[in-house]
Amino acid sequence: MANSKLLCELIPQATAIALLVNPDNEMTGKHISITQEAARAKGVQLPVLKAATEGEIDTAFASLGQLQAGGLVVEADVFFFSRREQLARLASRHSVPAIYANRQYAAAGGLVSYGTDSPALARQAGVYAGRILKGAKPADLPVQQPTTFELVVNLKTVKTLGLTIPPSILARFDEVIE
Repeated sequence: MANSKLLCELIPQATAIALLVNPDNEMTGKHISITQEAARAKGVQLPVLKAATEGEIDTAFASLGQLQAGGLVVEADVFFFSRREQLARLASRHSVPAIYANRQYAAAGGLVSYGTDSPALARQAGVYAGRILKGAKPADLPVQQPTTFELVVNLKTVKTLGLTIPPSILARFDEVIE
């Protein structure tokens, strides 16, 4: 998965990167499998932490120290998105570099996000809704996948965590939050 590979680039000394997942998300098994494959390719351990409640999120972060996780990948999940401020705050409190699925996490104080451009997805949904309202049959509309992705970094969080992002990586960011 791109997020775990990017986190490995940002924290090359990490020997373990944890994955935070919601066990209630039907895509979690596939996400774990893909991320495990990426971790193996990078030669890092991948402890999987599960959280489906606010309390379980707190417990997961508390376990990062004993797992000696040098970073954290947060699964793209609606529950986690609704708790993005809590996640960013806990990552800062536990001094763990974390990567998230969209820019709202970085805007909330998270370190880095990489994911789809949400406004572009919303525009495309609006175009499809308009076409359907004008009489198009949904089954006749082609399935589309996201084509625009954003890489966002929060420099305040970089400084708080005491990280240095190499210029070669910094140049790849679509947005830098200062």
